[in-house]
Amino acid sequence: EVQLVESGGGLVQAGGSLRLSCAASAFTFERYPIGWFRQVPGKEREGVSCISNSDSVTYYTDSVKGRFTISSDNAKNTVYLQMNSLKPEDTAVYYCAAVLRFSLTSGDGCFPLFDSWGQGTQVTVSS
Repeated sequence: EVQLVESGGGLVQAGGSLRLSCAASAFTFERYPIGWFRQVPGKEREGVSCISNSDSVTYYTDSVKGRFTISSDNAKNTVYLQMNSLKPEDTAVYYCAAVLRFSLTSGDGCFPLFDSWGQGTQVTVSS
C-alpha cells in the first residue's frame, strides 16, 4: 500500500521560505520516485518537482526552477521540498505522490502513478 503524509505548509510573506516534508512508508519509498504537486481551486493539479530516490534524478517545472529544491533522506523515508523566494502565485495546497519513473527520467515531468491523494498541506504566500 502506498502511504504518504505531507506536512510543513504555512503562511509566509513573499520572498520567504518554507520546507515541506513527505513521509513515506518504506514500501513506497523503496519502490517509487516521489513528486510534489500543487493545486488551487478551479485549476488542475500541477506537477512541481519529483525525485528518483535510487539515483537522485530530479525534475522541476519551469516556474520553480532556481527557487525550489527537492531532496530525499533515505534513512527517514522522507522527501523534502525546500521552497525559497516564494511568490503569491505559489499559494496552493501541496501534495506528494508516487510518480511515473519513465516520465521523470525522460524529462517529461511529474505524473502521478496512482489516482490517490492525501490531505495535502496548505501553502499561503502573502504579497
